[in-house]
Amino acid sequence: MAAVHAARLAQAGHRGIILCAREFMNSLDESSFAEVKGAIEADPFLLSWFDIGEKYIRTKDGNISFAFIGLWKNLNSLKSKARIHLCWIDEAEPVSEGAWIKLIPTVREHGSEIWVTWNPERKNSATHKRFREATADDMKIVELNWRDNPLFPAELERERQADMKDRPDQYAHIWEGDFVTTVEGAYYAASLVKARADGRIGTVPADPLMTTRAIWDIGGTGAKADACAIWIAQYVGREIRFLDYYEAQGQPLATHVQWLRSNGYGNAMCVLPHDGATNDRVHDVSYESALRSAGFEVKVIANQGAGAAMKRVEAARRLFPSMWFHEATCGPGIDAIGWYHEKRDEERGIGLGPNHDWSSHGADAFGLAAVEYEAPKNREHVQFTPRKVV
Repeated sequence: MAAVHAARLAQAGHRGIILCAREFMNSLDESSFAEVKGAIEADPFLLSWFDIGEKYIRTKDGNISFAFIGLWKNLNSLKSKARIHLCWIDEAEPVSEGAWIKLIPTVREHGSEIWVTWNPERKNSATHKRFREATADDMKIVELNWRDNPLFPAELERERQADMKDRPDQYAHIWEGDFVTTVEGAYYAASLVKARADGRIGTVPADPLMTTRAIWDIGGTGAKADACAIWIAQYVGREIRFLDYYEAQGQPLATHVQWLRSNGYGNAMCVLPHDGATNDRVHDVSYESALRSAGFEVKVIANQGAGAAMKRVEAARRLFPSMWFHEATCGPGIDAIGWYHEKRDEERGIGLGPNHDWSSHGADAFGLAAVEYEAPKNREHVQFTPRKVV
């Protein structure tokens, strides 16, 4: 399409350049040069319009030429690129906001266009925020996938099927255009792929007659403290319905309680890990006692001992076929459990147990929900504190 655009400009008598850029490009071999050249040579009409050399592509009248640059090293030189009719940024995922701020004003020719193509990886990337979240009236977004290719070859279809079967943790990103939400060794990757395929990630209603649970992973206060994570869930028949998710770092307990009350969970039963019953060394008060004083019903899950993190993972894996997620409010929590993975010693090729990173707080609370659901079968693991009547 860039070649077609160049031919149209040449037909109309325009002069200028088609700028093809990527964030990182050290040579023409790392650019879109070969793709543009191949597209032109594959079409007799286009080939009749272009002069193609070893290191250049231009129309035969010399009025429209292609330029290939890497933004990372050449961003400041863009200001000298006169008459940019089309700027195509390929593989645009890693382009920074600073680069966009400098690039966009340089494409100022009347009727000029900016084309941005990329495979999305992160929700917080500058490219995603600028071109998918904050769309403008003069912007058009097209999502293309393997389904949209009428010439999708049998070889790639076999590869797609193999990835679906053997690499479910990467399938959604590679073939369905999803963000990178899982890494190698992610504990719940296959379960999440199956849940989405089964329609268990979507719109999930709350049952007004059933108990609502707020299942916690306790954080701390201060800038460097662990995050506090809370899943809101209901057990409806044999289903575990996750209705909402909350996470905050460094905030006091009052902030978390306020979130519960302001979102309609003031009557939720609070399910805490074993350290919820531990008194603070300074204030001599525990999360358990503070929540009871605030009028909540509280249940504390006893310490599961050595390997507690993996026990939570195993419980959640067993119950995953019965789990449903309200995607609109549980998105950050789904991201967390999708990323939660094993820490590995690559030199020795051994696993070292769950990796403690940003995802582990949401994943720990999620695993605790599974443990609490199974708790009636193992009463010795549960301490129950009746709700305080105020």
